[in-house]
Amino acid sequence: MNPFIFSQASDVDAALARLAAGARPIAGGTNLLDLVKEGVMQPGELVDINRLGLDRIEAEEGGGLRLGALARNADTAYHPLVRERYPLLSAAILAGASPQLRNMATNGGNLLQRTRCYYFYDLGTPCNKRAPGSGCPAREGLNRLHAILGTSEHCIATHPSDMCVALRALDAVVYVRAQGDGQQERSIPFADFHRLPGDQPERDTTLEPGELVTHITLPDAARFARHSTYLKVRERLSYAFALVSVAAALDIEDGRIRAARIALGGVAHKPWRVEEAEAALEGKAPGHDAFGVAADIVLRGARGFGQNDFKLTLARNAIEQALGTAARGTDHAKGEAR
Repeated sequence: MNPFIFSQASDVDAALARLAAGARPIAGGTNLLDLVKEGVMQPGELVDINRLGLDRIEAEEGGGLRLGALARNADTAYHPLVRERYPLLSAAILAGASPQLRNMATNGGNLLQRTRCYYFYDLGTPCNKRAPGSGCPAREGLNRLHAILGTSEHCIATHPSDMCVALRALDAVVYVRAQGDGQQERSIPFADFHRLPGDQPERDTTLEPGELVTHITLPDAARFARHSTYLKVRERLSYAFALVSVAAALDIEDGRIRAARIALGGVAHKPWRVEEAEAALEGKAPGHDAFGVAADIVLRGARGFGQNDFKLTLARNAIEQALGTAARGTDHAKGEAR
């Protein structure tokens, strides 16, 4: 492990000053410390941000919710307001990692975790994400866990988060601050927070250097609370990343779908959502035919790379199953995982 400076920030101003000087923030450290130990990342300074008071979960006017960036994943999943108003988010968080990791991992850190691509972690192999311009051996190599949507010739890695898939479905907004007069704050719609690889796969998000995630907001989602599910298909029941996951939520009245939300994990460099597929469900009766049409739209342009070809069928079946489960009601789906 390379030597580095470790400091603790007592307030947001102090943290932003260190980030502006090139430090990296550390809170739970559940992903960052792995990357440092493996030599994938070699920060010159880590600044502990756990004392910044950004751990509150609060209701907002209009029925929305504010999630502090430093709130732990477990505290978020079990918070009464999250369980009541956003059961989809609670189920997604509880499908991820392990209880021990969820007790340490923070909401902000969950957004910023990096891919689990084999080649990214193996310093003995090329990887455009780790060493831009070196190549992407996953395209022709071990790619069972890799992306089938939004790929580029430079990278076919996937984003590993479960929580982020639900946040994408729920139209979350991420708030960040940077050093400057009065602390410069900006909001980023969740759809724009993570990036597809394109020709810069080393950039996972649209965060600028020195910016700090402070909180996440969710709009009122009461109409989806009764019909939602998070389905995670994985190779073992616990502590495994998704082969394919689906966050599905429906607003159903008088036997018809008034609105729908569908987001996928395990298939792209970012949580994948196609609003056209959701619009295709509006006014339809919940059922196999309607769900199949939506799945086809979500998966337009999908392609496999050999070992992950099975994801094409798996993703379609998972979308249909998740929508069917959501249509039957949230109580049938809480914490569902495969």
